[in-house]
Amino acid sequence: MSDNTMLNIDRIYKAPIELVFKAWTEVEYLEQWWGPSGVTIPVCKFEAQEAGDIDIVMLASQELGELAGTKWPMTGKVVEILAPTKLVFTSSPVVDGKPVMDTKNTVTLESIDANTTRLTLNIEVTNTTEAAKGPLSGMNIGWNQSLDRLASLINR
Repeated sequence: MSDNTMLNIDRIYKAPIELVFKAWTEVEYLEQWWGPSGVTIPVCKFEAQEAGDIDIVMLASQELGELAGTKWPMTGKVVEILAPTKLVFTSSPVVDGKPVMDTKNTVTLESIDANTTRLTLNIEVTNTTEAAKGPLSGMNIGWNQSLDRLASLINR
């Protein structure tokens, strides 16, 4: 598989920058929006500090039909955290107990005004294996659905 796949997403949220940052770094927010439509988050560990551990498991609900009950775990580390403007973290989807690729995710937040925030998400994918085909094929739609869920949670 090829390395260095990039995904870049820009969004505008009708929420203060501090709230958007909290939604990315506090478990009580993350477990409400992380993952595409039709998943819940039964495991959500996010240590919001440099070198902090990330352990998230997405669980397919009945809404996803034959996928219901499927678990999609991922692990990672916080690389850089600069409240409330920047978060860099790694993540690795896990298939059959093994990481199948590495990603470096950079979230940049910019305050447009007191209640509007621009979010830029840059994802660099490296070290892919054959088992990464599934996670890679769903990455764009999955992240966009996740960011839609974030908007539903925080937009005012």
